[in-house]
Amino acid sequence: MSQAPSTAVASSPATTKAAAPVSVKHWWNSWVSPWRLKRMGILGMNCRNHDFIAAYNPRSLFPLVDNKLKTKLLAEEYEVATPKLFFVVNVQHEIATIEDKLMALDAFAVKPAKGSGGKGILVIIGRRGDKFIKSSGAEITIEDIKRHMTNALAGLYSLGGKPDVVIVEDLIQFDDYFKDYSYEGVPDIRIIIFKGYPVMAMLRLATHKSDGKANLHQGAVGVGLDIATGRALKAVQHSKPVTHHPDTKRALDEIQIADWRNWLLLASKCYEMTGLGYIGTDLVLDKVRGAQLLELNARPGLAIQVANGRGLLPRLRHVESLKARMHRTAEQRVDYVMKTFTADGL
Repeated sequence: MSQAPSTAVASSPATTKAAAPVSVKHWWNSWVSPWRLKRMGILGMNCRNHDFIAAYNPRSLFPLVDNKLKTKLLAEEYEVATPKLFFVVNVQHEIATIEDKLMALDAFAVKPAKGSGGKGILVIIGRRGDKFIKSSGAEITIEDIKRHMTNALAGLYSLGGKPDVVIVEDLIQFDDYFKDYSYEGVPDIRIIIFKGYPVMAMLRLATHKSDGKANLHQGAVGVGLDIATGRALKAVQHSKPVTHHPDTKRALDEIQIADWRNWLLLASKCYEMTGLGYIGTDLVLDKVRGAQLLELNARPGLAIQVANGRGLLPRLRHVESLKARMHRTAEQRVDYVMKTFTADGL
């Protein structure tokens, strides 16, 4: 995910008062001074890394979220809803005999366990004879899938290029609600969780340019969501404001996420599940099973602020100011933020 326009801002602690909300209507269109970004409450990379990731995310726990397989197994242990794991490919020689397993599946997703930024994810939505159909509609062969798995095992998509394993999981059944808002792929919702409190949310919509992936780097649309209601606030593509989906032409300000409180509850529970204080939770909507945890990120990007048109710092500092264990359960934390972090509030 792309970062906020300045990495120099907020490298030292800022108070909620200093980060009073200021209009950010045009901050993505022109250069803005670090002083003004600080007044807007914009969280910069230095501050994020020092004050939140380093301070609240023990490095010993990073593998729980950097490895999608570990995240999935942990979610199953804590009964956090997540797509079903079909099988895992650990070593190269297993690919030679994988044809029967793949031919038994109609739809699935192939992922490198240690991939980042959506790299290396192959989504298969169906079959036509002996060909497999990608979310873009393109046809590929089983040899193409084997080649993709070989590259993933070699570390082509993994963090640091280290050898990896491949997971094959159930494909999310696209919910009809999003059919006019996302193109050739399943949208997801990124919710930033700090000390168990949801502090900011964004809907990511796939486009033709993003090859059906809900990844902002590749051209997906980011829609800021009101944390109190799940209603659309603003939308951006490549950090530039948009009002309609570039492919479907549907107006984005009409979006209202149904059952929003349960989305926040699912994300909030990942705090107890991982022990990490500052994380990005990526959730998807399955038409049968409802909200599902897709993956977690211990270093969530900063572009969510652009999509929301406001900075993260005031909310983060507010949560820091709360008494320890003031809200002991996910339900209490979610109810608190839905009353406190409104579109016009903090």
